Amino acid sequence: MDEFINRLREGFKGDISAETPDLEKFSRDASFFKVMPKLAVFPKDAEDLKRLVNLVNEFCTQGKIFNLTARSAGTDMGGGPLGESIIVDFTKYFKNIKEIGSEFAVTEPGVYFRDFDKETLAKGYFMPAYPASREICTVGGMVGNNAGGEKTLEYGKVEDYVLEIKAVLQDGNEYAFRKLNLSELEEKKSLMTFEGEVYRKVHALIEKNYEKIMAAKPKVSKNSAGYFLWNVFDKQAGTFDLTKLLVGSQGTLGLTTEIKFKLVKPKTHSRLLIIFLKDLKQLGVITENILKFHPESIESYDDHTFRLALKLFPALLKKLKGNAILLLLRFIPDFWAFLTGGIPKLILMAEFTADNEEEAEKQALAAKASLEEFKLKSKIATSPEEMGKYWTIRRESFNMLRNHVKKMRTAPFIDDFVVQPEVLPQFLPELYKILDQYKIIYTVAGHVGSGNFHIIPLMDFGSAKTKGVVNDLMFKVNDLVFRYKGSMTGEHNDGIVRTPFLKAMFGVEIVKLFEDTKAIFDPHNIFNPRKKVDGTWKYALDHIIKE
Repeated sequence: MDEFINRLREGFKGDISAETPDLEKFSRDASFFKVMPKLAVFPKDAEDLKRLVNLVNEFCTQGKIFNLTARSAGTDMGGGPLGESIIVDFTKYFKNIKEIGSEFAVTEPGVYFRDFDKETLAKGYFMPAYPASREICTVGGMVGNNAGGEKTLEYGKVEDYVLEIKAVLQDGNEYAFRKLNLSELEEKKSLMTFEGEVYRKVHALIEKNYEKIMAAKPKVSKNSAGYFLWNVFDKQAGTFDLTKLLVGSQGTLGLTTEIKFKLVKPKTHSRLLIIFLKDLKQLGVITENILKFHPESIESYDDHTFRLALKLFPALLKKLKGNAILLLLRFIPDFWAFLTGGIPKLILMAEFTADNEEEAEKQALAAKASLEEFKLKSKIATSPEEMGKYWTIRRESFNMLRNHVKKMRTAPFIDDFVVQPEVLPQFLPELYKILDQYKIIYTVAGHVGSGNFHIIPLMDFGSAKTKGVVNDLMFKVNDLVFRYKGSMTGEHNDGIVRTPFLKAMFGVEIVKLFEDTKAIFDPHNIFNPRKKVDGTWKYALDHIIKE
């Protein structure tokens, strides 16, 4: 490594660190894995990245294996930004918003979404495909994972908002990728460069396997598993778009240097319909009923989450901010209802938005009236304060578990499955039956309108039994998801934790196409190995934290 560092310093403008505190920091993300890197680098610009890639390639040709794992905020819950070789940090220098125009913005990947959002909203626009970690994640990580969240039902995912990506590829050059028409595609394919080779080979791979690829597209509302080959070549529209491969690729195909996002105007008024469900059998028909009124989102959290919120109520009040007595009074009606009528199995939150208060109110009231036949408790929250208390419980369940339960850690590994909403009444009882075989604390929250749920167990990683429980649950829950034709990840991507299960989800033939895609972009396997292809469950289990 000393030889590599000395060579890298020649012309590298950014920072280089082999110091233990930096390596320790980069050995963890929000997952339950720990992978210790050998070096951390902080490039200042695309020229630094080119030098880095070229040097890694040079050493690889000499049989000295180095690789590059891109990292921004480290909020990934599956081990995506963890690697044993060189971590490439983008948050120190790649943090400039370059332009905000009419319905678009150009930004570097290390920009925190909270800052990006503030700047775009000041211009009257926003990028709505943000995750629950919106306050602590970066736009680069969102693109790498193909993130989504509470507004995905109405607005879609990150893949729907990326207009252009610039990236440094395996040959050490920076290229711009955007949607092309077929004549533009032929121009790219005629180039006698690495870029031309990528276009030729990817087009040939998709063309040869087109029907097989299109049949493999998961039949769910959203998916972050695998490479999105089915989205690249739109034969009907006559377009070819490699950004659809780079989005969700977790830095396995190249290093992103710049992103151009499409922006939309936010709706200015909202109402929140809260529904208290005691019986999950009603969930499917109720969700289908609410969807007729076009909510912007349908979110949920379960009784486990609510009981945790009760247990950690002082911490919850701090998150809400403001006068503690007034905040407490705001919760009393709900507490009293639950004490007298019992805690519901699931709390649904359907948000209706419009450009004026009257329209938002009209939608929410109509949806509420449509539920009368089900004899459910429900209410409409109108003020930001009243809506805030429900959103806080929904958004903060993971952080409450992670930060306030002693001697135990959050274990996000079965945390992001997607099934069709109509099968939830059958699926969820089977899921709870599996979970309740084990004596674990867990919360269930989700995007009900999309059929996407997040299950976060709390586990003692000092216990010899924990790894066995993780192993059992991973296989059992994934088997259940696949039996219902779902995806094991709607938002969080594959990383270390789910890559080993791609064959079970897609089959051997499609995973071979993923491997071929990786080889086209990255023939020396220098970009974030063990993610998307070549990951093993043994490697995952071997790198679970032990404390």
